[in-house]
Parts: sequence; structure tokens; C-alpha cells
Amino acid sequence: MVIKTDELPAAAPADSARDPSSQTGGKGRPCAAVPPEPPSVMLLNGDCPESLGKEDGPAEPPQENGLDEAEPGEETTGQEVIVIQDTGFSVKILVPGIEPFSLQVSPQEMVQEIHQVLMDREDTCHRTCFSLHLDGNMLDHFSELRSVEGLQEGSVLRVVEEPYTVREARIHVRHVRDLLKSLDPSDAFNGVDCNSLSFLSVFTDGDLGDSGKRKKGLDMDPIDCTPPEYILPGSRERPLCPLQPQNRDWKPLQCLKVLTMSGWNPPPGNRRMHGDLMYLFVITAEDRQVSITASTRGFYLNQSTAYHFNPKPASPRFLSHSLVELLNQISPTFKKNFALLQKKRVQRHPFERIATPFQVYSWTAPQAEHAMDCVRAEDAYTSRLGYEEHIPGQTRDWNEELQTTRELPRKNLPERLLRERAIFKVHSDFTAAATRGAMAVIDGNVMAINPSEETKMQMFIWNNIFFSLGFDVRDHYKDFGGDVAAYVAPANDLNGVRTYNAVDVEGLYTLGTVVVDYRGYRVTAQSIIPGILERDQEQSVIYGSIDFGKTVVSHPRYLELLERTSRPLKILRHRVLNDRDEEVELCSSVECKGIIGNDGRHYVLDLLRTFPPDLNFLPVPGEELPEECSRAGFPRTHRHKLCCLRQELVDAFVEHRYLLFMKLAALQLMQQKASKTESPTSLENGGPPSSEPKPEDPPGTEAGGEEEGSSAGGLAKVKELAETIASDDGADPRSREVIHNACKAVGSISSTAFDIRFNPDIFSPGVRFPESCQEEVRDQKQLLKDAASFLLSCQIPGLVKDCADHAVLPMDGATLAEVMHQRGINMRYLGKVLALVLRSPARDQLDHIYKISIGELITRSAKHIFKTYLQGVELSGLSAAISHFLNCFLSSYPNPVAHLPADELLSKKRNKRRKNRPLGAADNTAWAVMTPQQLWKNICQEAKNYFDFSLECETVDQAVETYGLQKITLLREISLKTGVQVLLKEYGFDSRHKPAFTEEDVLNIFPVVKHVNPKASDAFHFFQSGQAKVQQGFLKEGSELISEALNLFNNVYGAMHVEICACLRLLARLHYIMGDYAEALSNQQKAVLMSERVMGIEHPNTIQEYMHLALYCFASSQLSTALSLLYRARYLMLLVFGEDHPEMALLDNNIGLVLHGVMEYDLSLRFLENALAVSTKYHGPKSLKVALSHHLVARVYESKAEFRSALQHEKEGYTIYKTQLGEDHEKTKESSEYLKCLTQQAVALQRTMNEIYRNGSRASIPPLKFTAPSMASVLEQLNVINGILFIPLSQKDLENLKAEVARRHQLQEASKSRDKAEEPMATEPEPAGSPEDAVTQPCTAKDPSSLSL
Repeated sequence: MVIKTDELPAAAPADSARDPSSQTGGKGRPCAAVPPEPPSVMLLNGDCPESLGKEDGPAEPPQENGLDEAEPGEETTGQEVIVIQDTGFSVKILVPGIEPFSLQVSPQEMVQEIHQVLMDREDTCHRTCFSLHLDGNMLDHFSELRSVEGLQEGSVLRVVEEPYTVREARIHVRHVRDLLKSLDPSDAFNGVDCNSLSFLSVFTDGDLGDSGKRKKGLDMDPIDCTPPEYILPGSRERPLCPLQPQNRDWKPLQCLKVLTMSGWNPPPGNRRMHGDLMYLFVITAEDRQVSITASTRGFYLNQSTAYHFNPKPASPRFLSHSLVELLNQISPTFKKNFALLQKKRVQRHPFERIATPFQVYSWTAPQAEHAMDCVRAEDAYTSRLGYEEHIPGQTRDWNEELQTTRELPRKNLPERLLRERAIFKVHSDFTAAATRGAMAVIDGNVMAINPSEETKMQMFIWNNIFFSLGFDVRDHYKDFGGDVAAYVAPANDLNGVRTYNAVDVEGLYTLGTVVVDYRGYRVTAQSIIPGILERDQEQSVIYGSIDFGKTVVSHPRYLELLERTSRPLKILRHRVLNDRDEEVELCSSVECKGIIGNDGRHYVLDLLRTFPPDLNFLPVPGEELPEECSRAGFPRTHRHKLCCLRQELVDAFVEHRYLLFMKLAALQLMQQKASKTESPTSLENGGPPSSEPKPEDPPGTEAGGEEEGSSAGGLAKVKELAETIASDDGADPRSREVIHNACKAVGSISSTAFDIRFNPDIFSPGVRFPESCQEEVRDQKQLLKDAASFLLSCQIPGLVKDCADHAVLPMDGATLAEVMHQRGINMRYLGKVLALVLRSPARDQLDHIYKISIGELITRSAKHIFKTYLQGVELSGLSAAISHFLNCFLSSYPNPVAHLPADELLSKKRNKRRKNRPLGAADNTAWAVMTPQQLWKNICQEAKNYFDFSLECETVDQAVETYGLQKITLLREISLKTGVQVLLKEYGFDSRHKPAFTEEDVLNIFPVVKHVNPKASDAFHFFQSGQAKVQQGFLKEGSELISEALNLFNNVYGAMHVEICACLRLLARLHYIMGDYAEALSNQQKAVLMSERVMGIEHPNTIQEYMHLALYCFASSQLSTALSLLYRARYLMLLVFGEDHPEMALLDNNIGLVLHGVMEYDLSLRFLENALAVSTKYHGPKSLKVALSHHLVARVYESKAEFRSALQHEKEGYTIYKTQLGEDHEKTKESSEYLKCLTQQAVALQRTMNEIYRNGSRASIPPLKFTAPSMASVLEQLNVINGILFIPLSQKDLENLKAEVARRHQLQEASKSRDKAEEPMATEPEPAGSPEDAVTQPCTAKDPSSLSL
């Protein structure tokens, strides 16, 4: 039916993701009748939303194509999907010199994509310069296959070698070099060309799909299960080297010693006229030195040597169309090794080699030899800006590309897919180019456009991108906090750009924006508005203010465009006074500037105050904050005055107010009803966003709050009311009065409908409001105070409660920040979160949160200090300075000494100080005098000033001791935050005799990049409806929708993306539940690879993916693989956090169960008992999780025939079940049965022992039954602890269920109204069948122990 991207010939490069080609529509298909496997009574757990929540928290409001006509209706979507899906067909390919082969293609593909496939295939990979001919006619590179006349099933395409040009010859050499380096990980370690690391194959020994056929471990071959010492529970050792195990394939087979451009290039004129394009110099593995000419007809040997130019062909000259064929003829080693290399290359999983959309950097790397590489050398010196070899016209006009893609049509699904794919591609290219440019600027390789000014004030243009530094130039931010404000502004501006892009109003344009932190500097990279450099800023700005509100102008077209963003962004249209006391109307903050470019487009820029100010960090003389805030010690003076509330907070606050509004209205209506006047009124045109979005509005961001489930319960009650109010036509004045009162009470700006918006200019220094607006301004001030108080009284306690309930499980600083941001809490509140954790009654259950937060607080404070520290370091002292800083930060060595660059490198004539030397060339060695005591004193001071938290430690060892931190974790966090890459080796942090780091240990410093993440909106909607279906119990339909979403995601993002990862994980889980283990394995393997490549090899998400994969491996009887995956997950968790984390209990239970299955009882007990201890700590001794843990331990003791210990643990479990669930509960009964069984075994054993004592060797001993666990019983327990329950159904229930499904199906067919048919089937009464005649029935739930079905 479908060629999914993964079944394609391993080729498809990232952006040639194929369109799906299935026949079925997305939602238009009739619901499947009774599926072949038994129909399901299903409740799927909350595993899905979190998978999304990760990436798509409410960060971008859910209305992607907010201002389209109405959201694409359910029905239409189905039709559209069918439109774009044509079936694939196969064609035959004839290549000179090898057997013809057939290739599956799809009509939407371009001819170019067949080229890519051929350049990737093992037998044709060495060709780059060829064309495809059909019946003697050459096919155009960029035409779609469906438009090629006569191309159909079985057509024959002939590969024809074309003559080379200089460009083609360069592409060919580059491609050959890429083939030679295809297994070499150095690009991934160096963070170039979107390569990144993946280690899964080290632990699975190749591809899981194949080994599934071998069924390892089923015959119970003895497998070595002993984990390395450092993985065992209780080990204090945290080695770093296993993080990047050496992959066998990395020691590449040497094909050539040297392949480089010859010094004789370019060919002189007379040789050019003979067709010479360029010369190469090669040293073969046999040490033969040869000179090669690339000519229009191909490659041949010439007679030049290193010192003597003789371009005449050598004899034999071996003319070959491809360089590989030539080298095959002159070097037997090359021939043998190149073939082996390509075999290995094509065996690798495509996901290990496809480029990621954005660069991922690794914070550790092994010592690598630096080998000669002509292409790398050439790339470094020719300013290869982006991809000129492939694009005519050399440099790219980024602004034009970014804006044109936004203007693409978006009326139906195919158009929207095309548009989103183009937007995403341009954004990822722009981010890569901007990052490269920003590094060049800081490294001093770009000439400034104002070279005579002081270094900090310089601006740069490179590759059509404008770069500015995060310093306060010309006192622009003097009133806002100077340089500190100038450093924060770009990040705020980027958030504004993100938001306006997400609302996506037609006709309103933003600049491409990337913020890069590198070597202590912050660089903003922006695309250039056409014509802006020729004019003065004063002339260009026709909306907004360039001096923070003194002179303000407005423009009707801008007001009209911004008005369309005001509802989704909750921005109030308001009036301000300019310096001549005239009223000016705005629909954004005053700093937001409108400029019409020479291309006639309306641009908005400087969006740094898109969201309202955060009053907790903005003391305003004469303004009192609510009591909630002043109790917590607010307002606090912050370093700058640009503190804004996050968009997520604004949305949550509005959602909260909406609930309040509905409750108030409901109360008053009830009172009226009681007085017998029953006529509710409408909410007029601004109907509450949650109940019925008007078609021209984006469906109000209210939806954001619901996804978080923060107030789902209240919403349900309120919805009914909203509908009754809205359904009436509003004749009754009394009801209108009810609405009016409720609006007033919650601060709505309209008195006839709920509508809360913020004025972003309130409390802006220098902005004045007209007299006539004073009342509105007073209300707005109150609203801002309420929002500041809401953050402290609702959001932070809500976060702490969620953490205590383990609804969210952050594992490191980044996941903690994500969880805080999803709830709209800025990182500057970290100190407040910590204070609340310390005061919480569940302090012990929050221990992991406390440790992560303290670690985050310390590393963030250290990062702030590191930033200014680095600015004073010149390039030659960089590695010395960074290693000195790391020693002061992490090493126990009391007085590390910094190594200054050797004197002979410093020139003697250093006294003439130039005014404008490149950044960081200050001859400044102040950094060298830093001491550990001083650094830690500064860290504590910074923590107090910035986060308002008092750290009690003067050295790193005290910090580790007091707060239970790990130095290796702190190293990881600081490296990720600052972009430092250290050598992969074991560091002696605790040695008091020598410092932990030397200069040689700092390998590199990478940029830390913030950019916009364009979203695939349609795919996301499919994904959400798929999740909803799954949660209602329709697994089959759910998984079809999710597969559809996967296709659409692939279409927009290419093959690699965080959201595709979530999609694959959910699909794998569904396949597993539906019993298709092979499919589950294949999808989960992709999810792991993708998570490693896109998020990082030790990202908490990757750890989760490893655990899921281990479960599916175990179910497929690959026991040793399952164990090595679990050990890997445990190692990563120890490195990222340590042992004491609630997630560790789950991981250890998994490991313990698998070890129990392979009869390693003593090892198994070590893990299970650790899990028991951790569960008891984090869930409390009376929790059902702990009862389950006791049961698992008891089972192992039973297998060891230690019945006393087994009885003891099972009794504990029984007691918990009895107190929590009561005598009659199924769990309690099961436990009591098991206790009886254990007692009998214990008695039998005792009898036997007595018999032996009495009769000695004559004793007749009945054989004892020791139970080795069956794989099935182990798998059953694994499913339970991982939240997957299979409910037994008897045959009779199955029949009833089938009948019920069929009946519903008929109803559905008849009415065609899909809404009615979809109540979840999980309302069926619980089947009472006995387990013997049962068919297992899948059903999942997050905390199985709480599921009393």
C-alpha cells in the first residue's frame, strides 16, 4: 500500500522525503469492521501526550495556520489525503557494466531523486555525472515523474555518462571523498554538516530486524549477563569513557593514503583547451604516488610529479569515467577495501547516516588523528556559504527565500505540505549559514561594515545575513539595564519572531532570526530587509518607535495586520502619547517597528516586548503588588528591565480566568433559575473561545491549557453551560447582566463576552497614555499584577505538585527547564521553585527535583561567570583558559595554576594598542588569576543575586557533599550550556595532587544556537486525533491516523525530527499492544536512532527510548540484546543524574526481571532490591508500586528456594494491597493465594530437610519442585511494570464484544455521523472469564497498580 520513507532504497536524502502513496484517506475511511485480532477493550495511558508535550508544549500556540479560513474540516481532510496519493510503480534501470535492476518509484518524485538513489546504491555509488534516458530522450532533472510522457510500470531507464565540467568534477571528487569517509565519525565529533552520533548498533550488534530471525537466547544458550562493575547498584564509580564506546567500523579500512588537490591547479590555458579541468595528487595504500587529470571525458593518469609538471597522459593512462574505476585499476588494496567499505556502508541503518535538520554537538570526543582531507581544506578556505556548488547564482538571498516560502498558497493539504516543507528547509539552511557566519565574526574572519568604530559597536554582513553583537551600542538600552539588557533582548526578540511566525498572518513578515552564543559573545543573525541599508532608520520606520516611546508613529495597514494577531496573542489595541502629546494607536508594544521594504512587504521587527512585563522583577515606584507576591519577597530588582511573562503563562492565566468566568456566570444563572427565570443569553459574537471558535479566529489558545490537563475536570462542567448560553439568541437582559458582571469580575476587556488581552506597554519606562484611557490603564495594571501573582500562587505550586506526583519526571537541567517553561515559569524563578520544594510536606519524594534544581542553579550561575571570563581571553589562550576555569569549578586540587601562552608566541611589538582589534584579542591575562575559592564565592553570590537562593558551599567538594551532586553531571551540564567539548577520558576530579584538566583536554568550543522551529501543522493534527482515538480504545484507527501523521511529518521535515521520534515511539507501542512484535521492534529501533541523532546520545528522552526497545527485544526473545540495552540505559542515567531517581526504580525492575528470566538470581536481587528501596523513597512505603516491587523480589527468592525471605516480602505486599484496596480486591486475593503457595513449598522443603536429618543417606527424598520462571511469566510482569496490561477475556465475552462492535459499526454506517459512535468502548463491564480459556486482551495504563479494572 504505502512506500514509507523507511522501506525506500536506503537512499532518500533528508529532504527528498517521499509523499505517502497509500490509497486510504486519513479520516475519511469508514471505521474498520471487526479487526482480525480480537477487538479491543482499551484504555491507553497518558504516555502519548507527554511524548508530544516534550517538544510541542504550548510553546507555540496550537493554532499553526491560525488565520486560514476555518480549520480544514474533518471530512475534507480525508478527501484531500486521497488526492495526493498516487500508487507507486517500478522501473528498470540499465547501468553500463552491471546487471539491470528494478527500482520502486512514486509519481510525485523528481527525476533527481532517482539520481540520489543511484549515487547511494552499492554498485552505482561511484557515478555522479550521468543523465537518465527514456526511449532515447533525456529526462529533465527537476521534472516530476508523473509529468514524464510514456513513463509507466516496467519502463526502462538508461544511465548515460555525461561529459564533466569543473563543477561536475568537483562534485565527483567530493562524493568520492564522502564515500571514503562514510564510516568515519569525525564529522559528527567536530559538529559539521549536520552529522551526529549514534551508538545503538554497538549494543544490538547490527540491525535488530535481521537478528529477530536468529532468535537469540531462545535455546537458553549461556549468555554472559554480568554487567560491568560501574553499572551495579551502589557503585560509586562514574566513568566517562563508556559514553562513547569505540565502534568496530570506525577504524576505517584504509583505501588511500592521500587524495588531495594538486599544487598544479588550475590548468594553464593551453591545457584547458585540451579539456583538462583540474589535477589531483594521490598516494595509494601501496605507497605509489600518482598524478591524475580530471578532464571532460573522465579521469586519467598524467606524467606530472610533485616538482615537475608534465600533463601528458602516462601509459597506460587508464582513462575512466569515474575516479573510483581509475583507482581500482591502479591499486589492488583500494579495489578490495573500497568494495568492503561500501558493503558496510549500505548495511548501516539509513537513520545512522541521514543528515539531521539542525546541527547537534557532542560535549565529549575521543582523541582523533587529524588526517589529510582535500575537501575539508578547500571548504575551510573558500567561503563556501551554504551550498553554492548546487545553486546557481552563488550567495543566497535569504530574506527573499524566507518570505517567498511564506507566501506559497495554503488552501488544501498538498499545498500546505509543500509550503511547510519549503519553510522548514529554508529555516534549517538559514540556521546553518547564520551559525557559521556568527562563528566567523567572533573569530575575526569577517570585515565589519563600520570598521572605524570600537570593536563592540561593529556590525557585519556575510552571505546576505546581518550580524550584530549583544552589547548596548549608543546607549540604546541605557534605561533598561545597559549591556545586560542588550544581551537578553535578542532572545526575547527571537521568542517574538517565533510567536508571530506561529500565528502566520498573511501579509505580515518577520525577519529570519538566529541567536548564537559563542566564546562568551552573543551574536544576532538576521536576514536583511531589502533597501534598509540604503536609508536612515528614521525614514524607514512607519509604525512604532525607535526611541522607546518618545516619538511614536502608526500606520493603518499595520494596525489592520496586527489586529489579526491580537486575539491569539492576547495583545490589546491601545493608544499612547508621542512627544508632541498626540494620541497614536498601536496594536503591539512601542518598540515593535514596522518597516515597508523595497519589495513592498510589511515587516515587523524588534519584537522583544511581545508579551507583558513580569512585575515580580520590575519594581515600579508607587505600585503595590498583591499579597501573594510581597510574601514571596517580590518585586525584586533584576539586572535588566526586559523581564517578560512567557506566552505559556499568558495562555494558562487566560484559561484560568475563563474557568472563573464560567463559574461566576453559572452561579448567577443558577440563582436566577432558582427564581424561576430560565432564559440564558448568548455570549454574542465573541463566544468563549473554548466552546466554539468562530471560523475567522484561530481556535483560541485556550486549547493549550486543556492539553496540560490542568483544568480538564472543571472544563467539562463549564462546557455544557457555555453551550446553553451560546445556543440561545440572547434576548433576556437579565442573562446579559450576568455575563456583564462575570466579565467585569475577571477583567475582560469586553462587557458582552469573555476576552482578556494585555497591553504590553504598561509599565514601560518612557511610555505615556492619554487621560481618556486612565481607567483602562488602571484595569490593565491590575491584570498584570494578577498574572504575576498567578505565577506564584498557581503555576509554581502546580509544578511542584506534578513533580511530587511524578506526573513529570525531569532527569537533567534541560528537561527541568522544559517542564518549567511548559507551565510558563521562567528560569529566574528557579530559586523560588527550590524554596517551595524545601517547604513541601513531600520533601523526600522531591529529592530528585531538589538535586536537579541545585545542579542547574550552580551550572547556570557558573555559565554567567564563564561568559564574561571568556570575553577577556585571546584565541591563543582559549584552551588554557577553559581548562583553568573547569579546574577551578570541578577539581578538588586546591590551587590550579593557569598556563599562559608561551612567550615566544607573543610578538614583542605589543605596545601600540589598536582601537579595533578583533573581539577577544585583548592582551588580557586577568583570567589566569582566578582561584577555586574565588570562583565558588562568585557562584554563590550569583545564585543569590540572580536566583535569590543561598547556596551553602565554598568549594566544589562541599557542594557535592551537601547537595548529593555528581561532578561528572556538573561537567556535562556546564559543557552543554557553554558549548565546550572535552576529551573522552577518565578525569581525576577528586585528586588533591594534580588538577583534573589540562589544556589538551579541551578539544573545541561550539556555538550554542537558538532558532525558530517551524511546525508541521497538518501532521500534528493527525497525530493528535490519532492519540485521541487510541485513548478512546480504537487502537486500529488510532494507529492508522498516526501512520498517516508519520507520512505527513516525513513530508515536511524529511526523515529526521524530534516529532517523528514521538510518532515512531507511539506507533511501536501500539504495534506491541496489538501483538506485532517485529513491527514494534523496527519502529522503536528507528525511534532510538533518531533520538540519539537529534536529541543527543545521553538525552533523557534517549534513555526512555532504550528502555522501550529493551522490552520489545525481550518479547522477541532477544534476551542478551535486551540486557545490553537496559545496561546502557542505566549507565546513561547514572551519568546524567545518578542512582537516586524515581525512573531508576522502573529501570532496575526491568533489569531484575530480565535477569530473573535468565536465572541469574543473585544479580537479579541486587537490582530488584535497589528498585524497592527507590520506590519506597519516592512513592512512600504504602504505595501500590512498592507492593508490586515486594512481589517481584519474593518471586526471585522463591526461585532460589529461600522461602522465608520470599514469605516476608510477599506479606509486606499483601499488607499494602489489603490496606489500600480492601480484602475483596483481585490483587489482594492473588497475593494471598501466592502466600499460601509459598507456605506449602516452605513446609515441603522443611519436611525434606527433617527426613534427611533423621535418616541420613537412606532418606527417600521426593523430588523438590524448584520453579525456573517461564519467559511468558517474566514478560507478563515486564508489561505490568511498564504500564501495559493485558486483560483476559473469555470466549463468551469475546462473542458479545464482537456483536457490540458490529452493532456500533452498523450504527456508524447508517448515521455517518462519526461523533456519536465514538464513545470509548472501555465502558463495557469487566469480563468475568477465567484466565484459562482467555484470550489476552491488551490495555495500557501508566500506573498499572492503580488500575483496578
